[in-house]
Amino acid sequence: MTSEDRLAALETRLQTAEDHLEILNLLMSYGPLADSCSVDEAAAQWVEGGGYNYGKPGGGTVRLAAPDELRQVWEQQGHVDLTKVGSAHMSAAPKITVHGDTADAVGYSLVIKREGDRWFVWRAAINHWNLLRTPEGWRVQEKFNRTIDGSDESHEVMRRIMGV
Repeated sequence: MTSEDRLAALETRLQTAEDHLEILNLLMSYGPLADSCSVDEAAAQWVEGGGYNYGKPGGGTVRLAAPDELRQVWEQQGHVDLTKVGSAHMSAAPKITVHGDTADAVGYSLVIKREGDRWFVWRAAINHWNLLRTPEGWRVQEKFNRTIDGSDESHEVMRRIMGV
């Protein structure tokens, strides 16, 4: 292996590590932005027209398009009330796979809610993020979020990224 080959391999490895770190920082900032009602900053994590696809309580799904529909969900009274009693949208470290200028990430998330003097897990979900490298950095193209309720749909999201 020549020095040029070794340098090129090292540059590729470094770029992959930098991509993983940038994606991780992007995804880990979602919770604090949602919990602080930083609506514009949270919506800016998505590409224009990108989506947030989630399961609705009681069945069915909805897809919200960025940025306007995403802003509306975080401005809804129910979300604002949740943040005022105390909430923490927490994400587990995701499995990230980079494919050039696109990437996938899968990981769990929990919403912790305060009720009086106690805190409890209010919601647990699996998330599959499709990401895109843009001139501004990595952004979310689509986020699939399914409550972990034992359903085939929640299992499908888990299997999709794991290639099972």
